[in-house]
Amino acid sequence: MRAVLTIYFVIVGWFLFGQDVILVGSTKREVPPAERITDVPKIIDTVIPSPMVEYPFLSLKYSTKTEIDKIDPTPIKIKENLDQLYSTYLKVGIGSELMPLGEVYWNNRRSRKYIYGVHLKHLSSWGNIADYERSTFDRTSGQLFGGINDAKYQLLGDFHYRSQGLHYYAIQAPIDSLGKEQTRQRYNDIGFNTSFSSYAKIDTMKLKYQLGLTYNHFNTKRPESDSITDWRSKENYVLFNVKGDYKLNKEIYSVGVDFEHNTYTYGIDGDALTLLDTSIVRRNTIFRLKPQISTYSKNGKFKASIGCDFTIDGDGSAKAHIYPLAEIKYSLFNDIFIPYVGLRGGLKQGSLKSFTGVNEFLRPNLDIRNEDNAFEVYGGIKGTLSKRVSFNIGGSYSRIRNLALITTDTLFSRGNKFTVIYDTLDKISINGSISYQLLEKLKVDVIGTYDSYELLNNTYAWNLPSFQLMTRAYYSLYEKFLINFDFKLETGRKALVYEEGSGVKEENNQLYKDLGAIYDFNLGVEYRYTKRLSVFLQLNNIAAQRYQRWYNAPVHGFQVLCGLTFRL
Repeated sequence: MRAVLTIYFVIVGWFLFGQDVILVGSTKREVPPAERITDVPKIIDTVIPSPMVEYPFLSLKYSTKTEIDKIDPTPIKIKENLDQLYSTYLKVGIGSELMPLGEVYWNNRRSRKYIYGVHLKHLSSWGNIADYERSTFDRTSGQLFGGINDAKYQLLGDFHYRSQGLHYYAIQAPIDSLGKEQTRQRYNDIGFNTSFSSYAKIDTMKLKYQLGLTYNHFNTKRPESDSITDWRSKENYVLFNVKGDYKLNKEIYSVGVDFEHNTYTYGIDGDALTLLDTSIVRRNTIFRLKPQISTYSKNGKFKASIGCDFTIDGDGSAKAHIYPLAEIKYSLFNDIFIPYVGLRGGLKQGSLKSFTGVNEFLRPNLDIRNEDNAFEVYGGIKGTLSKRVSFNIGGSYSRIRNLALITTDTLFSRGNKFTVIYDTLDKISINGSISYQLLEKLKVDVIGTYDSYELLNNTYAWNLPSFQLMTRAYYSLYEKFLINFDFKLETGRKALVYEEGSGVKEENNQLYKDLGAIYDFNLGVEYRYTKRLSVFLQLNNIAAQRYQRWYNAPVHGFQVLCGLTFRL
């Protein structure tokens, strides 16, 4: 039934909407008359402007009040009197093995123009090393100095005297088995030095110059026998030097002139004591001319210098040498790192005084030559890691002719004296140092060096170490206790020997012996009881190592030195 009704309504609806219906009727329509529009056409903006609302400024007056806090002035303590200066310093002490010490230092007090003073010192030891010849020694020195400091110049001068007594003890034998005459020696050193320097400012176009004059006399002990009283060594040394500097723009032009002469004599000229022990007369003159130019740029960060050392060697036949002088360095990061590289060379005059300063047990009749450093190339980096730490790392390569090597003397002694032989070598050196300083309270320095040698005629560089390490430290505790410490390490030293024995080795037909390592610890403590009075204690060779500084010449063992200091 639902289906039938549904069909019915669908048919009826289709019929109704699907037919066209037409309606017919009549009506009355009136058309109004047309009128012309007289308005001009224009664009009407549809954006409605917002009304401008004005807010007048309000006249307001605020009352302000300013207050300044009171700042207390920084307290400044002005001393009515400066710290007292003491013109005299005395130091007296006594050590183990009967070792007296005395020192006097006197100088003028505050003066802007004049300086002068005297320095005297004595140290001796009357102790002996067991199983060796007599090893006592004494050292006495004195110095008189003075100077004038003016606004335009400086004049300095000093006069010195030194007397050193010793014994050639480098032989294992009962004391005085050789006789005192064969082991005793004394060196006398006397001379003066003067210098004059102008104080013209280097940044002005004026000449700055320096003048210097040095004289020195050095001699050995006179023999006991009157018949050979003239058979001792004597030296007379003279040095005159002039240097001038002139600045033009960023360059500094420098010229240095040196005249150096040394006369070394042994015995009577033309005479001889034996067939081997003949007289020696050596006149050694060196003339140097060193022109050089230095320039600065990059606000002083970059510095370069170049020049040469023109030298005439008058030792024997005159020889001319030209040595390079050049260096470049640059400051990075405000002096934190300063790399540098350079090339240099020079002639070093040999003398009995300089040789005995290295080894005082040398025989007095020596073959003395000048050391010729043909060239040396060096470079490295130095700088500061902080305001307290600084460092330097570098290396070099050099060629040296006539380098003096110290060996045992078997020609004029029984092996208790030393002599020098010469050789040409190439040397490679690597070194480094670091320093730490905390005001005046703590200071520490560590220095290390490694050297490698390649010699022409000898197997090794006799008695020269291949590695050195030095440490120095200073500490002030409440300005009452002053503590100083130093340590030295040396390794790689070898001595040339002439007969086989225990520990003797052979290489390239040369006999040698290892001298072993040096470990030397020293400690000093000073207690300031008052500003005028203090006591001190010095401990030397704490490890008590009797190392051989030279072949068959051991040093003294553990030593203690104590005493007092006064200021007047």
